[in-house]
Amino acid sequence: MKILITREIPKAGIRMLQEHADLEIDCRNGPPLSREELIESVRDVHAIVPVIPDVIDEDIINAGKNLKIIAAFSVGYDHIDTYAAEKKGIYVSNTPGDLTQSVAEHTIALMTAVGRNIVQADKYIRKGEYEFWDPMLFLGTTFIGKTLGVVGFGRIGQYVAEMCQKGFGMRIVYNSRFKKPSSGASFLSLDELLEISDVVSLNCSLTEETRHLIDEPELKKMKPTSLLINTSRGPVINEKSLIRALREKWIAGAGLDVFEDEPKIPEELINLDNVVLTPHIASATKEARIQMARMVAENIIKVLIKGQEPIHKI
Repeated sequence: MKILITREIPKAGIRMLQEHADLEIDCRNGPPLSREELIESVRDVHAIVPVIPDVIDEDIINAGKNLKIIAAFSVGYDHIDTYAAEKKGIYVSNTPGDLTQSVAEHTIALMTAVGRNIVQADKYIRKGEYEFWDPMLFLGTTFIGKTLGVVGFGRIGQYVAEMCQKGFGMRIVYNSRFKKPSSGASFLSLDELLEISDVVSLNCSLTEETRHLIDEPELKKMKPTSLLINTSRGPVINEKSLIRALREKWIAGAGLDVFEDEPKIPEELINLDNVVLTPHIASATKEARIQMARMVAENIIKVLIKGQEPIHKI
């Protein structure tokens, strides 16, 4: 049985698959496969391991005549047509869990980098502009005692809240589809959260309901001193509205790890000083990637070797 892995992943997962002689592994390297290449490559495979840039649509799913599982190397699965897969009896699985801490840590890193002007100050030094100490140079903000608003209060959102509460003594408010009464945080409507939060962290899934959840009206509700951090999915924010908000100082700054049409990033966004940008690396720790590779392997082995449902079934 053949497995297509569309991009290089940690060898820990590959080794688990190689323990089974019945499994033939086709692991690709380099840039993403084109849609046409995916359609051609999936024709004779029993499992495919796509990464986030791979859009696994109905045509690709239908091309996989032997396909039994789409084992996503990611937590999010909005790049996969789960309905088309379900119609054909194909399992879809993901890799939740161990990257929670990594994404939360990166969220905090973006928050502090934006709030303390870390990137701007680094550029300032590298350009040779640091000639003397100035008490008014790169004034940032403190986070002790401020209010963090978390949009999407799942595993990652709750971990971000815990780190900020314990580390910075921040007050935590949140908005989510479901109230979490034992969380120690206060549930608010989205509008209320935006109005009172000093930092807004987006940690929700991308759905039709959350697409452009943060648009011009929402940005105008935020404090002019507030920061917006997004480590969820790019389309949760209307990027054009955000650019205007940053340019016209509706908010103080933003930290973005994801983008609306990534890897394409608007030049206007790149040229702004009050935003820190990273290339979708919130979960990029060695520990998280290794565990994700193992989860992928476990899901595939469950389906192809043991004839069971994947552990992390969607």
